[in-house]
Amino acid sequence: MISEKYALMIIDMQKDFVLPNAPLCIGGAAETLPRIGELLEAFRVRGLPVIHVIRHHRADGVDVEGIREKYFTGGPGFAVPGTEGAEIVDELTPLANEYVLVKRRFSAFMQTELDFILRRLGVNHLVICGTQWPVCIRTTIFDALAFDYRVTSIVDATSARSSDVAEANIRDIAAMGVSCVEAGRFIRECL
Repeated sequence: MISEKYALMIIDMQKDFVLPNAPLCIGGAAETLPRIGELLEAFRVRGLPVIHVIRHHRADGVDVEGIREKYFTGGPGFAVPGTEGAEIVDELTPLANEYVLVKRRFSAFMQTELDFILRRLGVNHLVICGTQWPVCIRTTIFDALAFDYRVTSIVDATSARSSDVAEANIRDIAAMGVSCVEAGRFIRECL
């Protein structure tokens, strides 16, 4: 049996996606904070790698997906470096020894150094949580599988705009061999 070397990936838990009245607030994201906090603490205590994955976009939106250009035309945009909304929520502030990976697209693997970092750290199993299921979580999971990482999705530490969307995504990724468990169970049984 292959020994598991875990890394925790917390995806897009930035103020623009989590706080009420934020430009792209995802319903349920704030409610996942306690469970993400439990996972984060468990990884910190054990000295395991933590990667905070965030989005950054230029103020003019030239680097945002075409389907999201509307947020930058006539509006303030979102996840613009130097704005409060681009910051990780206070409850999950990274420590100095944790990685902050900037992405510009849905997947944390697309045109980033993520795979290089994970391989240098010897990681073979990703534990993924954050927001939101049908885009950034799902595409990152698909790409992780394509790169031959084992994946655990923490279902009660991940959000979507509705429970129907979350449930459909969980069914799909479970059918692909992704372990879908709650935070408490993962901490008890795997760490």
